[in-house]
Amino acid sequence: MKSLSTVIGAALLALSLSAVAEDAKPAAPAAAPVEMGTEAEAQAMSEKAAKLVDEKGEAAFETFKAKDGGFQAKDLYVFCMDETGKMLSHALKQDLVGKDMIGFDKYGDKPFEKMVAVSKSAEGKGWVDYKWPLPGGTDPQDKKSYIIKNTKGFFCGVGVYVKK
Repeated sequence: MKSLSTVIGAALLALSLSAVAEDAKPAAPAAAPVEMGTEAEAQAMSEKAAKLVDEKGEAAFETFKAKDGGFQAKDLYVFCMDETGKMLSHALKQDLVGKDMIGFDKYGDKPFEKMVAVSKSAEGKGWVDYKWPLPGGTDPQDKKSYIIKNTKGFFCGVGVYVKK
């Protein structure tokens, strides 16, 4: 009986020492934040996307989705919508494709309604200011997207977080 108590005691001691050692390990470093694009880079990518859509139509969507397609850099990516607010292409969130986004108002500023208005404007292009959380975050941040209507009748845009 005494040896059983000794074995159980030793096992409990080993478990508690293991738990203490685990707690003492340094925390894993936080993931490095994604490098943020600039307004100039967002506008240039949006203009480049419009040219590709003018040439290839909706076939350009596959290029936008490809990580090595030249349309994803830093935190920048291309999305495209029709003028009713339906998401036609989204480089990072495929689950949004086909969804009607015109009434989206989670952050109180109806960004897609504003984007459609810019697309329908005489110029057919411009900046739209709105709130959107950082990738992986939940708190809305200041963001803006450069929207350009293409010759195929829809628009594409690239967004950038506003640096304070």
